[in-house]
Amino acid sequence: MTLEERKQILELVKNWFRTVILPNHIKNTVKLTDPDIFDINPFLAPYLAGYLTGELTPDSVAKALLYPRVLGTSITTSFGQNMQKFISDVLKDSFGSMVAGIDIEFIDAIDGRKKYCQAKLGPNTINKDDIETIHNHFKAARNLGRTNNIAVQHGDLVVGILYGEPGQESNHYQKLRDNHGYPLYIGQEFWHRLTGDPDFYQELRVAIAEVAVEAKGSEIIKSVADTLAKTDTIKKLAGK
Repeated sequence: MTLEERKQILELVKNWFRTVILPNHIKNTVKLTDPDIFDINPFLAPYLAGYLTGELTPDSVAKALLYPRVLGTSITTSFGQNMQKFISDVLKDSFGSMVAGIDIEFIDAIDGRKKYCQAKLGPNTINKDDIETIHNHFKAARNLGRTNNIAVQHGDLVVGILYGEPGQESNHYQKLRDNHGYPLYIGQEFWHRLTGDPDFYQELRVAIAEVAVEAKGSEIIKSVADTLAKTDTIKKLAGK
């Protein structure tokens, strides 16, 4: 893969975050001006406010409620729900496969062999039933290869995990590797084999962070926190 092609993938990732993830993140942040959206524990919320900021005020209570939703649940859920769209928009645009059950095909930059890959988001994103489903997809791909006189070795059928580190993979992924013999390419290794650049994984993370900087999320969060802090519910929790 050329340097220009790698740059194109980075730009595809950034555009995907700008058009799919970022608008939902902003929308889910802005709506949090209403305290009724939160499942508020009246004992824990003031405690967390004091723990977070060292004081108990409407502003600190608002932040203690807001930050976990904006920086945790909201974005994690949105990204997970859009996993398949990410794979389709970013990876299939450049590496799409015509083989049923195979997400992408690529020439492995490390061993030079063509790989038939099921792409997954993270190291804990499949369940028990997915093991057999993935196994059956790979068997069908090998059978199709035989029919078309294409030599598909067992080791050419791989699972690519877009982020994570070796050792973080769930038991379900481990069974795919240990019981069925399918290689797992996790995080840095996956992107290295895909692009030929051992630093691409880090470049990818930086590119995604740049989109967040563009969004000026701190200003949005401050505005929402200020509005939330002025509500009677939050004032009461702060003893005001």
